[in-house]
Amino acid sequence: MKFMLMMSGTKAGFEGLAKWTPAEFKAHVAFMKNFNKELVASGEFVLAEGSRHADERTNRELQEGGGGAVVTDGPFAETKEFLAGFWIIDVESKERAIAIAAAASAAPGPGGTPLSIPIELRQAMQHPEL
Repeated sequence: MKFMLMMSGTKAGFEGLAKWTPAEFKAHVAFMKNFNKELVASGEFVLAEGSRHADERTNRELQEGGGGAVVTDGPFAETKEFLAGFWIIDVESKERAIAIAAAASAAPGPGGTPLSIPIELRQAMQHPEL
């Protein structure tokens, strides 16, 4: 079963990284690298990426009636949360996916305290074999 784990961030949280000590930031990055290595070792890792700040995004949408595509660069209306990063995992059960999301959520922040990062979990659609 494939799942996408989507890590949410906020503008305040993103800007708050500037207040972290170099050691705190290094510990957070080390946690994430080790977390991914463990998923690779277990055979559950498919893909993981961090996302650039939401202010840098571009939207593209198809115009109704075949009028072509419209591309819109920011700035966009203020949003409370944005996609900070994601993992795609391939696991045996939803319970395992939930356990992985919980572990990712506990990444360390200032003082080593778990951040309790919001992580949305979605199962990929399964298509019938053709």
